[in-house]
Amino acid sequence: MKYIKVNKIIFRGRQNIQWKDVANYLKSFQGKSYKVNENNDLIHINYTTIEEYTGSRYTWKLKGSLAKVKANIVQIIPEMIENASNRRWVENNSEKHNNNASKGWYRYDTFFSVPVQSEDEVRWNDYRATLIVRINDRGLYLYDIINIKKEASNPR
Repeated sequence: MKYIKVNKIIFRGRQNIQWKDVANYLKSFQGKSYKVNENNDLIHINYTTIEEYTGSRYTWKLKGSLAKVKANIVQIIPEMIENASNRRWVENNSEKHNNNASKGWYRYDTFFSVPVQSEDEVRWNDYRATLIVRINDRGLYLYDIINIKKEASNPR
């Protein structure tokens, strides 16, 4: 397992994340594809990635530091896809997704580190999360990143 580092906090504050700004940043990846090193899956990013990543129920329920973390990991999405692991398939049980996830979903584990700065030092908090990827006849598409959890305290 490799932790991908978020080198710069570009979305500050723990309250009132400007998800529209996050969506604008994520648009720089729209139309691009990234290969998972573990199994060579090619995962595409499109407009639904942007809509879901910034507008999902999961995103809107996030509070405090986890909202800030999700906003800032947008910078490392390509590396998170490339280093994703432990792919598992989940059947689509939602009529809402009969077309865009007609062949189900993949879930992958991903790991990353976010800097925490104090006046005189920088330490890193480690996190794990789940990449949600929809599967259909056209390929694999990143849908969202959920289940963001801080790893047991082991600051570096």
